[in-house]
Amino acid sequence: MTETEKVLLAWSSGKESTMALYELQKTNGCDISALLTTVTEGYDRISMHGVQSILLEGQGESLGLPFEKVYITKMASSEEYDAKMRAKLTHNKSRGVQSVAFGDVFLEDVRKYREKNLAKIGMRAIFPLWKRDTIELARTFVDLGFKSVITCVDSTVLDRRFVGRDFNEQFLRDLPPNVDPCGENSEFHSFVYDGPIFGRKISHRKGEIILRDNRFYYCDLIPT
Repeated sequence: MTETEKVLLAWSSGKESTMALYELQKTNGCDISALLTTVTEGYDRISMHGVQSILLEGQGESLGLPFEKVYITKMASSEEYDAKMRAKLTHNKSRGVQSVAFGDVFLEDVRKYREKNLAKIGMRAIFPLWKRDTIELARTFVDLGFKSVITCVDSTVLDRRFVGRDFNEQFLRDLPPNVDPCGENSEFHSFVYDGPIFGRKISHRKGEIILRDNRFYYCDLIPT
C-alpha cells in the first residue's frame, strides 16, 4: 500500500465492514476518506440490511467518518447498480481516492467481480479480512467488545428466532452447522452499534419483526 493512500470502505453497517475498518485503521499510510453505502430509494434504508439511514448516520458520527451514499431503486437491476456505483467511484477517483476496501472473506466470485469493475476505472480493491477463518473472525469481533444486532435472516437457512438477537457467543453456539459464523453466504446481516473504534454507542430499540418476499425476516431498529 502506498503512503497515505486514499481509500473508500464499502460499508454495510455490519460486522465484516466494521472489522475491515478496524484492520485498516491499524495500517499506517491508509487514509479512509469515507464509508461507501448503498441505500434503497423510497425506504431510506441500507440495502439488504434494512437499517434506517438515521442509524447509519449515527455510525458515521460515532466513527468520525463521512458517507458516500449510492441510491438505488427497490428492484434495481445489476445494470442500474453497476452504473450508479461506477459514477460514484469515478467521482471519488477524481478527488484522489485510489482504492476501495471490502469486508469479503472467502467468496472468490465476489472478489473477482469487484476487482474487475474497479480495474475498468483505474482503481484497485483491498480485502483486509481475506481468507481469515470465519469462526476465529467472529469470536475476535465479540472478544474485542464490538456489539451487534441481527437485522435480517434468510428463512431458508435460519428461522425467525435468530433475527433481532445480539451477535454474541450464545448466538454463535446456536447457529446450525451449515451456517457460516460470519454469515458470509448472506445467511444473516447485522448492525454494529458499539465497540472499540466507536466514539459512542448508537442508541436504538428493537421494533417489529416482519417477513418480506416470503423469505427474509427483518427486525426493525428504532433510534432512541
